[in-house]
Amino acid sequence: MKQEECTRLLALHEVKPTANRIVVLRALATSARPLTQAELEERIISIDKSGISRTLTLFRDHHLVHTIEDGSGAMRYELCHSHSGDEDDDLHVHFFCERCHRTFCLDGVPVPTVGVPPGYTVTSAAHIVKGICPECGTIRS
Repeated sequence: MKQEECTRLLALHEVKPTANRIVVLRALATSARPLTQAELEERIISIDKSGISRTLTLFRDHHLVHTIEDGSGAMRYELCHSHSGDEDDDLHVHFFCERCHRTFCLDGVPVPTVGVPPGYTVTSAAHIVKGICPECGTIRS
């Protein structure tokens, strides 16, 4: 992701483009799957843990990242390609591999709509499918 694209995406979500934010944004953009904060810390040695944590919190609050709880015990983050700073319009299903413990985006598979009883207000939804990924499925136990 080029500098101009990063700056445009940050501006779209009303986030001031700083050097650290651009580094975190690029790390998320180049990842093939959602990352934990620890995985980001391994990839980004130029920013300390608290700086990465603050950036992820800011990104979450401005709908620039999705947070995924996949049952592994760690929160995962992925870049949100939403066209709005107010809501996520690109939510999709995720797949957690029970063998390699990786989480994959199933882009194009929307989170199913769930009807709730009157009086309830849905603010977010996530859908995790668990099983064995294709790579692990070819490995004999």
